[in-house]
Amino acid sequence: MTDTTKHSLDDLLAIMARLRDPQRGCPWDVQQDFATIAPYTIEEAYEVADAIDRKDWHDLRDELGDLLLQVVFHAQMAKEAGLFDFADVAHAISDKMIRRHPHVFGDVSYDNVEAQKEAWEAIKAEERAAKGEQHDDSALAGVSRGLPEWKRALKLQQRAATVGFDWPDAHPVLDKLVEEVEEVRAEFAAGADKARLQDEIGDVLFVVVNLARHADVDFSQALRHANAKFERRFRQMEAMAADEGKPLVERSLDDQEALWQQAKRSEKVAG
Repeated sequence: MTDTTKHSLDDLLAIMARLRDPQRGCPWDVQQDFATIAPYTIEEAYEVADAIDRKDWHDLRDELGDLLLQVVFHAQMAKEAGLFDFADVAHAISDKMIRRHPHVFGDVSYDNVEAQKEAWEAIKAEERAAKGEQHDDSALAGVSRGLPEWKRALKLQQRAATVGFDWPDAHPVLDKLVEEVEEVRAEFAAGADKARLQDEIGDVLFVVVNLARHADVDFSQALRHANAKFERRFRQMEAMAADEGKPLVERSLDDQEALWQQAKRSEKVAG
């Protein structure tokens, strides 16, 4: 008989505690610490985004569970270290959401969304001051250094735009992208060292993030789509090469390029 009883959050917390039990738990789970689990936390967040992008709601349920497990895992390790527990995590985020939404949970009102955004940033600044953080009047204050670098670039650009330091539309950003690519080309021609190339390629990537922002395109989603497209076409190349009895590894770059173009054409026909 199938057990239809649904597990609760308390069950999950108990499972995690058991997994971390030094005597009866899982050796792998017991050996982990915050640093070793952090990469899995980031990975699971991206898996959630991928499920949403694919509109796979069954998979989304599972991926959200995996992400929740990461929160529970960190909270359990913190509890063992005497730092805090899951209840403290839930309390902290609940308190923060109430504090940052006085227009919902209090008697404050805003004229528009922009006013609400300004108030949100002001509240965050007050929170930083309450923590004793050094006062920072910069428009860039509070942009986390723990973000993926493309996301931090986006945040920095959005903050700079609040004081008017921004391109008026996407067209001058495209011009800037061409300029930065030419600078990379010049560094290659000059035999630049890795540090110079890193600096110039970084400029290109920063401008690409800016271009996506002005186009109202999610940078991460666009890159996921590009990755999926590349993988789909490359796998088709491999299949076509195998059908012809000569795998990709045995073909010249020109032959591989011909297969790539064939894969692209077949997608257009199918579409």
